[in-house]
Amino acid sequence: MQKIFINNAMFDADSAFVSARDSGFLYGAGLFETMRSRNGVVFAIDDHLDRLFNSSKILGIPHKYERDYIVDAIMQTLKANELSDARIRLTLTGGPTGVSAEKQKGTLVITATPFEPYAAEYYEKGALAVLCPFRQNTADPICGHKTCNYLSRLLALDGARQRGAVESLWFTTDNRLAEGCVSNVFIVKDSKVFTPPTSTPVLPGIARQHVLQVAAENAVETIEKDLIINDLLGADEVFITNTLMQILPIAAIEAHVVGDGKVGTVTKKLTNGFGRLFEEMTAKS
Repeated sequence: MQKIFINNAMFDADSAFVSARDSGFLYGAGLFETMRSRNGVVFAIDDHLDRLFNSSKILGIPHKYERDYIVDAIMQTLKANELSDARIRLTLTGGPTGVSAEKQKGTLVITATPFEPYAAEYYEKGALAVLCPFRQNTADPICGHKTCNYLSRLLALDGARQRGAVESLWFTTDNRLAEGCVSNVFIVKDSKVFTPPTSTPVLPGIARQHVLQVAAENAVETIEKDLIINDLLGADEVFITNTLMQILPIAAIEAHVVGDGKVGTVTKKLTNGFGRLFEEMTAKS
């Protein structure tokens, strides 16, 4: 049976509960991180926790968990579930409502399940993406943070999947390209890589961060700038990223074929570089 870590103990999945007064459950006042482990090593764990703690501070989600405690809890969860290659979900909320700040520790939930990759066909031939029917409000204080308030993302993603697409691409209320429901988006034009700046705002993705690093190491020019629909549809290549998918090429957007409809050379170059980086960072110690 799956084991789930909650606050300070490990529970069987069917007896793992949080308070009915938890602010994350009641109001979505919480944060989460989705991580990937290989060989029992969590990829970019420090980057994930940096983002978690930064968002917690900015959004005022109180907790008293130290970084080392969370790292240890993640490793305990992997061990309890006898997993080395896993998908890890960490959820941190402000804890039960009605508790004084002095006594409030927050709620920490960690799960680990076997890693299931995206379909190999997506990487070989490219995938379909669609345009999101909703808009990202640049004045929304939770934009750019990975909060538990994810219903609009799930609705858009479900709509995309009903149409055979892997992702739905969001634009802002002022018509700038933003991100996918669960990914950051990049375009390639004339061998240069473009992506919306985090100030759009978009989530500062962990894979996004490392793609920019890989590009720099491979002499691929990257530019963070505002992009519009014409930039997206005029791109030679398009790809999306997150920690689980890494770099996933997009061959078509709605009925529009991207470039020649095949996985592009820049995307391939960055994919290979990211793969090497991932293997290095998750090698057995």
